[in-house]
Amino acid sequence: MPRARLLTEQRRRSVLDLVDQDGQVTVGDLVKRFAISAVTVRSDLDALASIGAVVRSHGGAVRRLEATQDYPLRTKETLHRDEKVRIGKAAAELVRAGETIILDSGTTTAEIARQLKRVKIQSITVITNALNIGMELADVAGISLIMIGGLLRPVSCSFVGPQAEAMMNEFHADRLFLAVDGFDLENGPSTPDVLEAQLNNVMIRSAKEVNVVTDFSKLGRRSVSRIGPYNRIRRLITDNRASQEFTEGLRKRGIEVIEA
Repeated sequence: MPRARLLTEQRRRSVLDLVDQDGQVTVGDLVKRFAISAVTVRSDLDALASIGAVVRSHGGAVRRLEATQDYPLRTKETLHRDEKVRIGKAAAELVRAGETIILDSGTTTAEIARQLKRVKIQSITVITNALNIGMELADVAGISLIMIGGLLRPVSCSFVGPQAEAMMNEFHADRLFLAVDGFDLENGPSTPDVLEAQLNNVMIRSAKEVNVVTDFSKLGRRSVSRIGPYNRIRRLITDNRASQEFTEGLRKRGIEVIEA
């Protein structure tokens, strides 16, 4: 084996060891550690990501995420940023003046909130259990904000539990935008936390229209807690890297798919 190739493979194994140890790495740290260029570091990270060994994030890479595990918002918000922005725009374009919508907690739904600010739809009401979304929309003209309270889950900055479910039961909405950690053709949408799943189920029952919003990396994966049945889902809003086999499977079930 040529020496240059051997050195590259050794370096990439060392990068993997660092990701396993620390959970994430940045381009800047790797440039200093290995005394190589940022271009070479990005090439290494792209190569590792292409075989599923790591997940590329903004400015670096993180350990491959498992659908059954809960991860902090700070970690999730660095992943698949471009896809989430496109999904957020496509979702926001569905909302009409005068509607009441529910935004579940998550980084993709937070992007929907940002896009709603930009399009400046008038006289809409947003119901959410997510602190980050509440802060995003707190002072936006034309948006009435209803916060669902309850037990705070610090990992997701969201409120869950019996109090949250009781409060959610008091409301009706035109549309729900539901973020998920897994979505497979057999069991539908799922999430790692049972309390989050139970509240999501109440949200589904409270909305006329259910939209699942998630990037391609969650499709075909299954998390611990099943959220709800297929027959309430109107559409999936995802990105253009979604598996054709998966999207066709949904369409056969009568579920619309938007690939942003």
